[in-house]
Amino acid sequence: METQSGAGVHWAAVLVWAVVNAANVLQALGFLSRVRTGSMAGNHALGYAIIGLAIPAALALAAFIRARAGWLHAAGPAVFLVFVLLMVVVDYAAPVEFRSPARVGILLPYLLLFFGSIVLMGLPMFSLDRRLWLVTVATSAALVGAMIAAMRAGVG
Repeated sequence: METQSGAGVHWAAVLVWAVVNAANVLQALGFLSRVRTGSMAGNHALGYAIIGLAIPAALALAAFIRARAGWLHAAGPAVFLVFVLLMVVVDYAAPVEFRSPARVGILLPYLLLFFGSIVLMGLPMFSLDRRLWLVTVATSAALVGAMIAAMRAGVG
C-alpha cells in the first residue's frame, strides 16, 4: 500500500487485518462459551485478549497517521480503540450490567462501536488483498453465527 507521502505501510494494513480477525474469533468463542456454560466467565476472560489487541491497533493507527494513509485506513483502528476504552469501563473498571436487561444507552454505543470497528477494519483489505478480505468475511460470519446461537440460547 502506497500512501500520499509515498511511504509504504502495508505492514500496518496487515496488522489491522490480524486485529480484526483475532477480535472476530475471540468474540465468537466468547459467544459460544456463553452457550456452553450459560455464563459470561469465559467471555469475560477472552475480553482481556481483545483489550490486548488495542496495542497492535494503536501501532497501526500511528503508522497510518504518520504516513497520511487516509481516513479509511485510520478509521477502523481508531473506532476499535474507542470501543476497547468503553469495554474496559463498562465490563472491567466499573462493571455495569447493560446486556440483560438491556440498557440501550450503553448497549447501543457498545454494539455500534464494536461492529463498526469490525467493518471499518475489514473494509480496506477488500482493495488491498481480496484473499485476506475473504478470511475476514469468514471470521465475521462465524462471529455473527455464534452471536445468533447465543441469542437463541438466551445468553446473547
